[in-house]
Amino acid sequence: MAAKSFRDLRVWQIAEDFCVEVYSITDMFPKHEVFGLTSQLRRSIISVPSNIAEGFGRRFAKEKDQFYHHALGSLYEADTQLGIARRLGYLEESVYGSALARIDECRSTLLKLIQVNRQKFSNH
Repeated sequence: MAAKSFRDLRVWQIAEDFCVEVYSITDMFPKHEVFGLTSQLRRSIISVPSNIAEGFGRRFAKEKDQFYHHALGSLYEADTQLGIARRLGYLEESVYGSALARIDECRSTLLKLIQVNRQKFSNH
């Protein structure tokens, strides 16, 4: 069944849920990071579901691909920033491990969407 809205995409749902989790996680960061790592991580992670939604709204598969890859890049940014937060002692290992699992889930689901979308523009 084809998705009628970006909200129907499982990857968008996963990404939005994870975005909300990251906002909660960054609430625990030191206040001196509010304009640093907190802000950067929030911008990266909010870009993931946002780019998935924008890509879904594009007419052509090649345009969709571009936005889906922007989402993937933002996910890699967030992965890196979470690792830095852990190294700085802002995250407990259990929280970091859980976040990595969510990133992996989102990444693998997004890569499947990219693959399906690529098949569409390869066939045309």
